[in-house]
Amino acid sequence: MKTTVQLAASSIFGLVLVGLLLFVPAGTLNYWQAWVFIGVFTAATIIPSVYLARTNPAALQRRMRGGPLAEGRAIQKVVIIFAFLDLFAMVVLSVIDHRMGWSSVPAWLCLVGDVLIAAGIGFAMLVIIQNNYAAATVRVETGQSVASTGVYKFVRHPIYLSFLLAFWSTPTMTAGHLLFAVATTGYILIAIQLEERDLVDIFGDQYHSYRQQVAMLIPWSGRKFVDTTEARTSIPERNPPR
Repeated sequence: MKTTVQLAASSIFGLVLVGLLLFVPAGTLNYWQAWVFIGVFTAATIIPSVYLARTNPAALQRRMRGGPLAEGRAIQKVVIIFAFLDLFAMVVLSVIDHRMGWSSVPAWLCLVGDVLIAAGIGFAMLVIIQNNYAAATVRVETGQSVASTGVYKFVRHPIYLSFLLAFWSTPTMTAGHLLFAVATTGYILIAIQLEERDLVDIFGDQYHSYRQQVAMLIPWSGRKFVDTTEARTSIPERNPPR
């Protein structure tokens, strides 16, 4: 029950926040791109969350304990804070662009962006469904090993990949805001490097071997698939990378 209440409160807060970010700068509710975006965002986040609440509430709790303050290092907190601020600024400026008519994006391209946003959010939820220990921050938990099956057989940081897919798709609501997506990509790459240092410190040669065989973000980018049976042998208990 507690998880359900937290999920409902989090969903309502997120929906209100997204609505404010979209409609206040627009100065109107007559904004079909924003309504479609809200519908896609709501469906892509709530449906998998409800599924997790029914089938694996512990995994859902791990994902809900995220945010900048949950990061271990001060530099990681700063990186995540700037990534969130960059995303908010990107959405708001995109809306202002629409209101002022600075640029025009075809309706079909806006819809393509919405599909990609849904794919990015859905991909992140798939990672959580496949991996019971996926969490918003890297931390040790009992009975846990480095994940190398499912999506982790193709990329080491699938959740970060899903974030980037959503970030790069959002600017299609208007044109000219790819600079924000580039900045967010930079923040995420910094976060990945910091996280990988921690993982190498914990796992040593075992994680180094996994890193040599599996791509960081882009599947099949010159890496071979890791032998999942071997990779899970005698690996210390630890969260997988995001």
